Amino acid sequence: MNNSVNILWNKCLNVIKDNVSDITFQTWFSPIVPHSYESNVFTIQVPSQFFYEYLEDKFVDLLRMTLHREIGKDTILNYRILVENTTNTHVDYRGDAKSLSVEKITPKQANKIPNPFQKVVPTDFDSQLNPKYTFDNFFEGVSNKLARTAGETIANNPGKTAFSPLFLHGTSGVGKTHLCHAIGTRILDQYPDKKVLYVSAHLFKVQYTDATRFNTVNDFINFYQGIDVLIIDDIQELVGLEKTQNTFFHIFNHLHQNNKQLILTSDKAPAELQGVEERLLTRFRWGLTTKLENPDFELRTKILKNKILQDGLSIPEDVVTFIADNVTENVRDLEGVIVSLMAYSVIYNKEVDMALAKRVIGQAIRKIEKKKLTIDSISEVVCKHFNIKTELLQTASRKREIVQARQVAMYLSKLYTELSLAQIGAVIGKKNHATVLHACKTVKDQLEVDKTFRDDLEEIEKILKK
Repeated sequence: MNNSVNILWNKCLNVIKDNVSDITFQTWFSPIVPHSYESNVFTIQVPSQFFYEYLEDKFVDLLRMTLHREIGKDTILNYRILVENTTNTHVDYRGDAKSLSVEKITPKQANKIPNPFQKVVPTDFDSQLNPKYTFDNFFEGVSNKLARTAGETIANNPGKTAFSPLFLHGTSGVGKTHLCHAIGTRILDQYPDKKVLYVSAHLFKVQYTDATRFNTVNDFINFYQGIDVLIIDDIQELVGLEKTQNTFFHIFNHLHQNNKQLILTSDKAPAELQGVEERLLTRFRWGLTTKLENPDFELRTKILKNKILQDGLSIPEDVVTFIADNVTENVRDLEGVIVSLMAYSVIYNKEVDMALAKRVIGQAIRKIEKKKLTIDSISEVVCKHFNIKTELLQTASRKREIVQARQVAMYLSKLYTELSLAQIGAVIGKKNHATVLHACKTVKDQLEVDKTFRDDLEEIEKILKK
């Protein structure tokens, strides 16, 4: 019986091949397993709920027509869906009503995982966008003019411009995330049927880890391949994660080949992203790469006045100028100062004047000036202390002084950053996580027995903490 079912299904596949593209056939029909044919009911087994719903939405007419032509006009299509691959638990759905898939999903299930394949009311798909970040409150200046213009162009015609992917890079707080949300929100306003998704690279990484753990990687990939506009924030979070990068590579290719829009952000330009596969870096440069610089005085003033207006504050012009002159790094710091001024004003029941502004900003600037430590900044301090060139850390040299500097850089990166061992290794010398683990243990052991080495580490840490 199994053999006859396979023969019948292969006949159907030959017809389907002539009616869909190769990539569609490989994605949606190759994974189907013919299950049984009894009493005019032909049952096909599909790997997931997503898969079933997509077939019902996009290809049910083709499937039914093919079954009628190759098997018989009375043939009824039935789906068997694997709910849990580990236990082979399954659910059967009769393929005779497109709305059936919607009726079978309970509200709890629908809320658990957004369904990218269902062509229904747009609110059923959570885009994870923050509506407060719009183009109206993303002010243009010299530092962001190109990025903003490209964003508006994409929003008006997503996937149809030369700006896919749009790769935005710059230091923390210059407006990358704000611009991403503004683009996504504008697209949804103009194209409500588009599936737009904003996701941090960290969350993407966590989702992929869960997918591998629960054997649902196909569902994970199918979900992301169904997105029209994919926005991934802080792509540098994927540094050193080879399997996650490989999966993203395939998702990227699928979306790009199908004229979908990709928007990526990073704290570094593609050329500076050590620990990311070269084939991915090449693709990041396919579209437009643009940097968001720190805001100039004019833009800082504009942002401050808008924030003051939004919060209903009354701040003298000279105070606004003083803030714009002294808080120069990024937008987030500017907004933080206004929040602090508002808090002091309310708590101490005082009007915001220059004296209060100087007091608050004096404290704020000291906090702002505490630089965030990165692998690059740590490596630079370590190499300067040991009097070697920074680029030597990236070589395979086994010279004692270079090996020691490399191990110290790895140890301090583990201590002062939130990066994983794999990510640290990928950036420092393209080493694996085991090498970094060994380096950390070596440094710890040496600290216990070598006073000179301990003094070296203390000196380096003093510089890092300045």
